[in-house]
Amino acid sequence: MLNPNVPAWFEIPATDLDRAQRFYETAFGQPLKRETMGEVELVVFPYGGQPMSSGALIRHEHCAPSMDGTTVYLSVGDLSVVLERLGKLDAQTVVPRTALPEGMGFFAQFRDCEGNRVGLWSPV
Repeated sequence: MLNPNVPAWFEIPATDLDRAQRFYETAFGQPLKRETMGEVELVVFPYGGQPMSSGALIRHEHCAPSMDGTTVYLSVGDLSVVLERLGKLDAQTVVPRTALPEGMGFFAQFRDCEGNRVGLWSPV
């Protein structure tokens, strides 16, 4: 049985962690934390102000950026604000802001600076 707080962790591959960190910090208006676990370098996303993390940008020989495969959706406060920032970063919008059924919010997808497809969700 799955825990009710799925997913427990996600990884977004990056070939240039410095570039990816700047990109995501600018897009989301929030600093991210750099860490190393063994030989793997990570840039960690926050987890609701708690001393935990939800996922990370990762540079590892077995992980490559891609537009194919699983799409991770990040929750944001206001989708329009983040999409505007992404536009200034020359990120490609893959799916524009799209309404979900009534009361379920909005989503969009973009191609990040590393070549990954990433999704966004917001209540507004």
